Amino acid sequence: MKSVTVGWFEIPVQDMDRAIQFYEAVFECKLNKQVMGDLQMAWFPWDESQGGAGGSLVYHKDFYHSSREAGPLVYFSCEDCAVELEKVKKAGGEVMIPKRQITPEIGFMGVFFDSEGNRIALHSNL
Repeated sequence: MKSVTVGWFEIPVQDMDRAIQFYEAVFECKLNKQVMGDLQMAWFPWDESQGGAGGSLVYHKDFYHSSREAGPLVYFSCEDCAVELEKVKKAGGEVMIPKRQITPEIGFMGVFFDSEGNRIALHSNL
């Protein structure tokens, strides 16, 4: 059977600057904002040699809409998801599911709503 992996993700936003501020605060990273006509993107830092998928925040008034209850759920990997969850409220988001264990073998997860109303998840082994 052929293996299928995620190659890229996009998180829709309604206010790009507010969303950049939120994600930079939660993940302590710098996003690279690009404006391409009526499309705006802010790319997360990504090192292809480290594995995983790259992605961005994306804004277009007609083609992208935030979703609090529906749609795919993106999981960000981190060392200890409790650290990022602790920053969510101060950054303008809301914790939906506090850190909890999935199984001892799989690790832990948590889910939050970002500043734009998207459901976003975290995974860690600690």
